[in-house]
Amino acid sequence: MRILITNDDGINAEGLEVLRRAAQLISDDVWVVAPETNQSGVSHALSLTQPLRVRQIEDRVFAVNGTPTDCVIIAVRQIMDVRPDLILSGVNAGQNIADHITYSGTVAGALEGAILGIRSIAFSQAHDWSKGPHPINWSVSIEQIEKLLPKLIAIDIPASSFLNVNFPIKLSEEGEQISISRQAHRMHGLAIEDRVDGVGRPYYWLKFEETTHEVCDSTDISALEFGKISITPVKVDMTDHAIITKLEETLL
Repeated sequence: MRILITNDDGINAEGLEVLRRAAQLISDDVWVVAPETNQSGVSHALSLTQPLRVRQIEDRVFAVNGTPTDCVIIAVRQIMDVRPDLILSGVNAGQNIADHITYSGTVAGALEGAILGIRSIAFSQAHDWSKGPHPINWSVSIEQIEKLLPKLIAIDIPASSFLNVNFPIKLSEEGEQISISRQAHRMHGLAIEDRVDGVGRPYYWLKFEETTHEVCDSTDISALEFGKISITPVKVDMTDHAIITKLEETLL
């Protein structure tokens, strides 16, 4: 099995190495094509107005001065002589859940894989950001991903769909440890902080804040709160099929 790994935290990220080690346990044909620098929050962005440069670090390991989406495309279309059978994205430093998955470069790496018709899975490790950005506790990811990955790749994921997997900060010691979750709805969690630079000019800094969210045991948010691994199937097709009939009745 040929496996391609990418992420959005950059080529030197700890989570990337966690995922790489797990992949190497099931295949001797593992490739890494990841951003040269941190690309968190770039979502599904493409680099259309600047050249992409590829730096080979070692055999089957490359850094690209672009986004996770750029990395997947250039890996599949240019770097690799044969398409991968599986694309893994992550492990991201911090959870990618609820509506915030739309901002995630990690999720976008798997999304691009699904668009290309390649089985894809995104992985993220939850973190309490109120305690600062570091250190991330990777223990749950390290312990569980090696057990979970062979089971996930055995699943027949439908075309144009992918899996979004989130590991809790601490795994529950009681009951089921895995939750097949749906994406939760959370109130918009971005805030704007006003600042002033050294010469008195104003500027603004976007940041995430904790917000209210729906309370439901079946969501990805609840899964992490209860110490469960959240696995959410995601579709590339964003059509709201439930509204099509209403639109047809009103407009046609």
